[in-house]
Amino acid sequence: MQKSTFVKNILDGSLSKNILLFALPLAFTGILQQLFNAADIAVVGQFTGELGAQCMAAVGACAPLINLLVNLFIGISLGSNVVIANMTGNRNEKGSSRAAKTSVIIALIGGFFIAIVGQLITPALMRWMSVPDEVFGLAMEYMRIYLIGMPVILLYNFCAAIFRGIGNTRLPLLTLSFAGIVNVALNLFLVAVLHLNVAGVAIATITSNAISSVLLIYLLFKKTKLMSMDYGKFRIDPELAKRILKIGVPSGIQTSVFSIANVVIQSGFNSLGTIVMAASSASINLELTTFNFVSAFGQTCTTFIGQAYGAHQIKKCKKILKICCMEGFGAVLIAASLIVCFGKDMIALFNSNPEVIEYGYYRLCILVFSHLFSVQYEVISGYLRGFGISLLPAVLTTFGVCILRIFWILFIFPLKPTFETIVMVFPISLGSAALMLVIALIIKHPATRILQDDAFRQNQVISQTGQI
Repeated sequence: MQKSTFVKNILDGSLSKNILLFALPLAFTGILQQLFNAADIAVVGQFTGELGAQCMAAVGACAPLINLLVNLFIGISLGSNVVIANMTGNRNEKGSSRAAKTSVIIALIGGFFIAIVGQLITPALMRWMSVPDEVFGLAMEYMRIYLIGMPVILLYNFCAAIFRGIGNTRLPLLTLSFAGIVNVALNLFLVAVLHLNVAGVAIATITSNAISSVLLIYLLFKKTKLMSMDYGKFRIDPELAKRILKIGVPSGIQTSVFSIANVVIQSGFNSLGTIVMAASSASINLELTTFNFVSAFGQTCTTFIGQAYGAHQIKKCKKILKICCMEGFGAVLIAASLIVCFGKDMIALFNSNPEVIEYGYYRLCILVFSHLFSVQYEVISGYLRGFGISLLPAVLTTFGVCILRIFWILFIFPLKPTFETIVMVFPISLGSAALMLVIALIIKHPATRILQDDAFRQNQVISQTGQI
């Protein structure tokens, strides 16, 4: 394969600079993706008249369920990221091509699976989440249309993972930026002009995701050559699929269980009425801005460690971990401070109801600073995944965040069923997960162990050859 400028060696030069330049486009890509949903909520909140609060509540109630259905395969895409990063670091172009093709096929199969199964289980899940009757019909309408677009939604995320693996986060951002403009324009046209309400914003989101995924597929074929290399047919490579799933499935289960916990929490918010639902819906879209920085530095750590491990540059791994933690903490702190300063005005863009603003701002202040804990566990999890260790962070995060949140809603919340009681579970659970991952890192530090094993083997060779 002719070397492409789209395939980058991210380990050369200043690691601090390279990590920042890699993570920021990744964070802005996540923010832009979240703006798709934020635009949905803002448009239906402002352009549907008296139905504004109900439409906001309906779209917001769907968010945890959408994450539950999608996140298993988003986690699996991290497996693609690691495998391709390892091969890029090892200069294995043929393997990178096979892994990219395998990833695309997994994305399409997963997308159609979710689209079909989701249609069948959504009504029962909506009832289980205690979605009020006044918004149930609108929520179901939004979900059924959204599910149709799952193949293209997952395809975009897997293609973005392929680009991360080869060291490029700029192209997914550029394609999503163009698609985002289309999304906002379609939102306004379908809702404000054609009065399609929640159906209009769902159609706009699907269309924009289809555009971004098609653009990335084109770039994979024409620019990186990963999809068009003449190394066999366009099919799943069983061995690479096994490696991708071994790393990705624990990550996917982790995020899915995380989403289940959030579905349980959403049921608690739902029990407090439409105003609280609308406030929570608006807050989620703002607080996820900080979490996108958290996730970006976690995925950055995975990619850099993956390439360093593939290139056997183990000594750089500890430095990568330290830089990702420090830069991630700083980025989240800056983002959280800005969001809190302008939080009330931003919530008012979704809905001007004073109660919605009051509840939403309270949740927002607690959540965005709680993400300072999230930086620690996400970066450490990303570090371990870069070495192919995926099950351990998945188990620890599941217990530290998910099980604790479910326990809180089932046993603590009923004792004092208030909005404040629910919100406090966020910093408690995220802090617990961060502590567990720090302890795990101290006990099981893969870079240290590899270096020790290398030193041991070198000493063995010296003792056997008699060299000094």
